[in-house]
Amino acid sequence: MNREIMRYDVLIVGAGPAGLAAAIQLRKLSSEINVCIVEKGSEVGAHILSGAVIEPRAIAELFPDWKERQSVLTVPVTEDRFLFLSQNKAFQVPTFILPKAMHNESNYVGSLGLVCRWLAKEAMDLGVEIYPGFTASEIVFGDQGQVIGIATGDMGVDKRGTPKANFSPGIELHAKYTLFAEGCRGYLSEQLMARYGLRKTANPQTYGLGIKEIWQIQAKHHQPGLVQHSAGWPLPSEVYGGSFIYHLADQKIAVGFVVGLDYQNPYLDPFMEMQRFKTHPAIRSIFEGGQRLSYGARALNEGGLQAIPDLIFPGGALIGCSAGFLNVPKIKGSHTAMKSGILAAEAIVQALQKNAAGTDLLEQYPVALKKSWIYEQLYPARNFRHYFRYGLLKGTVLAGLDLKVFKGRSPWTLQTHEEDRNALKKAAQCTPIAYPKADGILTFDKTSSVYLSNTLHEEDQPCHLKLSDPAKELTVNYAEYDAPEQRYCPAGVYEIVQKDHQPSLQINAANCVHCKTCDIKDPADIIRWTVPEGGSGPNYSEM
Repeated sequence: MNREIMRYDVLIVGAGPAGLAAAIQLRKLSSEINVCIVEKGSEVGAHILSGAVIEPRAIAELFPDWKERQSVLTVPVTEDRFLFLSQNKAFQVPTFILPKAMHNESNYVGSLGLVCRWLAKEAMDLGVEIYPGFTASEIVFGDQGQVIGIATGDMGVDKRGTPKANFSPGIELHAKYTLFAEGCRGYLSEQLMARYGLRKTANPQTYGLGIKEIWQIQAKHHQPGLVQHSAGWPLPSEVYGGSFIYHLADQKIAVGFVVGLDYQNPYLDPFMEMQRFKTHPAIRSIFEGGQRLSYGARALNEGGLQAIPDLIFPGGALIGCSAGFLNVPKIKGSHTAMKSGILAAEAIVQALQKNAAGTDLLEQYPVALKKSWIYEQLYPARNFRHYFRYGLLKGTVLAGLDLKVFKGRSPWTLQTHEEDRNALKKAAQCTPIAYPKADGILTFDKTSSVYLSNTLHEEDQPCHLKLSDPAKELTVNYAEYDAPEQRYCPAGVYEIVQKDHQPSLQINAANCVHCKTCDIKDPADIIRWTVPEGGSGPNYSEM
């Protein structure tokens, strides 16, 4: 099929903080560079999910007058609290004991989705073209094997792959340079890493699954600017993870729970652990008389500096969480994602000034990044997540010593050699976990939660969750691990049902919130998350 071709100087895949920062910096540096962003969400921010405590450092670099320009970051952090939870008790850690990276003075609580919508407006005012509702479904390569752009997905195709009456073919977007800012576990970014061997010198990336709810609570429980984290119960000590509760404006709070995806027990259900957390005696009173407003989930990078791949390839670069710039002890990465986009933009401008055809590698980008404050932040934090492989108590002590005593300059760098999927033990080696039934007031089931994510997929479209070897679903996943996809998926996408008195996997693709956990944790490595029709997926308003 012949596709229409549109040409730009720079193409950016993903209108998250990294992609928008790159676009803004490009246009600020040169109004002659034409820039296009494609975004798979129905609108900018629809697929953005973060805690979020936002460090405004990169925003201030783009707009020194950012406070006057926007009205979405208005709640400064007023207090930090960190709790260790046992089943019935809570111990608050004195703030002075916490490493500097875990202090949030000068930061703001808010919605990263709203920040992205504001940044998108600023970008468009500078002349950036943004096209939401278009998936980047395919990389387009040139004659020399270089990236020359992407193709958007076809629209109006039925489940069998047959064009419907409303069929519209995808188009090709070509550019001198293409930046991939797809977020954690990006569909095309993973293909680029494999094609160009970008992970040859990097550790396997490790991940966490973040599950989040927005609540409206009573005024007596609300403290605008309060940032509270916890570790411990309900997770067993060998499982990395913890909670956050951020007090926003208008009597709203963001409550979330993160579970490291290197957990071993296939019976563990991250969604249910989050629901159980809310029932802790020191936590549940916050929600009394409140109402849950929204829900979402997203995987996040936790591998640290040593898991960041090579960033450049012929024709483009990886930026933001596509590469993995999350600062784990800070529990934030939007500021580093934005800075990576700024640095990539500066490298593109330099490259185009030197070679207008855009055929040079963006070699200045990784060089500048290593000299930037991104590296200054990530190098001291590089071992933090790795210490917790020794359990909560030892991990806390070792991480604390590293950050407080050595200031992150310890003479060793811990390595990871296995992907998260390989951490799972066989079901026969593990004990099932009995989770309490949802009460519909404080705790909820996955079905009602997905409803609050405003997730929409055209039912009659090809399933975007593909099995590379369907037979292994029963011979490996079900037979050996008791089908853990039923539990690790936070949206109830995967079910084992009986067909003709035999177990069978049912994929409820319409429920998918695009968290990418199945692509990460599937023990048989047969589930492939691909992009659905443009505009599909969650429609987050303020996540």
